[in-house]
Amino acid sequence: MTNAERRPRPILSLRHIALLASVAVGVFALDQAIKQLVVTTMVEGERIEVLGGLLQWHFVRNPGAAFSMASGMTWVFSIVAAVVVVVILVVSRRIRSTWWAAVLGAVLGGTLGNLFDRLFREPSFGEGHVVDFISTPWLMPAIYNIADIAIVGGMAAFVLITLLDIRLDGTRGRKDAPRELVADETETGEIRIVTDGSKTYVTESTEANDEPERQP
Repeated sequence: MTNAERRPRPILSLRHIALLASVAVGVFALDQAIKQLVVTTMVEGERIEVLGGLLQWHFVRNPGAAFSMASGMTWVFSIVAAVVVVVILVVSRRIRSTWWAAVLGAVLGGTLGNLFDRLFREPSFGEGHVVDFISTPWLMPAIYNIADIAIVGGMAAFVLITLLDIRLDGTRGRKDAPRELVADETETGEIRIVTDGSKTYVTESTEANDEPERQP
């Protein structure tokens, strides 16, 4: 290829990793701060109406998954949450998309928020109960928290950007896929025009039959 060939993308994008980390830390800090406020100002089982039947604070301790589901499987969800955290950290090295950084940051922050509860809250390490306090009876019977909202919202956004075909490296599916067209052929070589997005590269190869004649 000529000097105009594509430059490889950097291994790490510090800007996108910083965005992912900022979103994750923000979600985690907000989730834990409000949970601590609930634990110190409310009695377990207490219900406070904020907007009548639309929004209520209802303090419960949840040993199960998000939205108070699958109680009694705390250790299983602790392990699953730890795996999710590791996967996101590994994938983060490939992220060069603002959308993916924000979405995975939200999922990471929410996962860490509930994992922290399971590891360090009562009754014991690894079997702690998650603090839930948001109740919207008109929407669902389950009680949830900020971390749950971040996880579910992040997964919904995950589905959306996947349907939009936005990749981790910021490219967009078929639109950015490289295409190769044969422009011309001669007796001595072949010229190819390669287009990739908005750039065009020209390469030339020489056929093996152009070798000089051997002397007898």
